[in-house]
Amino acid sequence: MSHTFSKSAELFSRAQRSIAGGVNSGIRKMEAPVPLYFDHGNGCRLFDVDGNEYIDFQTGQGALLYGHAPEGMADAIAAQARKGTHWAAQSELEIEVAERLQKMIPGAERVRFNNSATEVVLSALRLARAHTGRPLILKFEGHYHGWSDEGLVGYAPPPDKWGDENNPTHIHPSQGVIPEVPGTFVVARWNDPDHLRQRVKEHHGQIAAIIFEPVLCNTGCMPPVPGMIGAIRELCDAEGIVMIADETITGFRFGAGCAQGFLGFTPDLTILGKAVGGGVPFAALVGKEAMFEKIINGQVVHAGTLNANPLCLAAAKWCLDQVIALGDSHPFGMIELGEKLMSGLTLLAEEHDVPVVPQGFGLVFHCTMLKPGVEEGPVLDYRDYAQRHDAPRWAHLRRCLLEEGVRAIERGLWFISLSHTEADIDEALQRAAKAFARHAAEWKPPC
Repeated sequence: MSHTFSKSAELFSRAQRSIAGGVNSGIRKMEAPVPLYFDHGNGCRLFDVDGNEYIDFQTGQGALLYGHAPEGMADAIAAQARKGTHWAAQSELEIEVAERLQKMIPGAERVRFNNSATEVVLSALRLARAHTGRPLILKFEGHYHGWSDEGLVGYAPPPDKWGDENNPTHIHPSQGVIPEVPGTFVVARWNDPDHLRQRVKEHHGQIAAIIFEPVLCNTGCMPPVPGMIGAIRELCDAEGIVMIADETITGFRFGAGCAQGFLGFTPDLTILGKAVGGGVPFAALVGKEAMFEKIINGQVVHAGTLNANPLCLAAAKWCLDQVIALGDSHPFGMIELGEKLMSGLTLLAEEHDVPVVPQGFGLVFHCTMLKPGVEEGPVLDYRDYAQRHDAPRWAHLRRCLLEEGVRAIERGLWFISLSHTEADIDEALQRAAKAFARHAAEWKPPC
């Protein structure tokens, strides 16, 4: 029987009388038919307040690389809670976590901790501007770097505000942004090295940093084309620009060395979030020692009452030890499981004549629902995605999947966790078969 959500609907109605909009992150309102309320999770299984069970491929927006409620992590947090939850001072734990990051990540010569990746982005951009004495940051369309005034510039503008291909707009999607902030950004298209070179040339001597997701996960799931990462590194070296890899999503999902180890490059600074804390509010900025000079000497302020919180450090230490223990086998087991899921979804799409095309590395992938008449083939950048992805039809299929107990992210992203097994993938595909059949029977294009 398909899942129903009456208790979640009651709670959401109640929440709107006390919580602004009924949710604490705007994106959560996207879930249809109602934002869900959860009771508990175990491994890759999630249970809502209506008693529905899900095989979870949302995994806390990618934070739960280790699954829901792993016992060892809970024990580590509980042990620290009995010692103290917060000191606004130092503990040996922060050194132990920092030393692990140094050993795992190329170029992680020094480390600083924050509570969210959004904060780390702000720290990295401030540091880059101070290090270079330059005002501008170059970022790519569709790349997400937190929800701040700086992080969302040029993220996903509507087509009527794209600007031309050679000069993408640098607007911000939110009101209330400091008016001068968007003007400190240069926006380029992803996966076009020649275009990137032209953008850098146009602003010669003014760009402090190039910031990017090594694999564009926040808009589709778009690996870098051959030569893309190399072009970024080449330009940064030639122009004295700080290369910042935002590995909030890819960090530790692609192995102990993160996506930079998997793809074979070394940035100047790296942003870590999500999996580094396994679901607790924890993030880190790591990079080359020279990049931290102005923090070390006090010329750049980096502060925070809850930075290096011992509860979060205890969780992070446990998380990193799990990745270290996997050795060279990680991430290949997750890739294999994800590819099996992608293949199964592709077969279901073909069987039911649903134009869904999975794309990605397996361990994280995106399902693009192609609009009628658009060309097939890989999606390479944000504009390509916006023009070809049928968001309303995907939303209908996603709801069918949810009602059959398969939970993917609203925008089409799927994550494999270390807690998923081959049996879980088989069961997910059995449930998905019902969802695809329902979608094929029920879907009617908007008039």
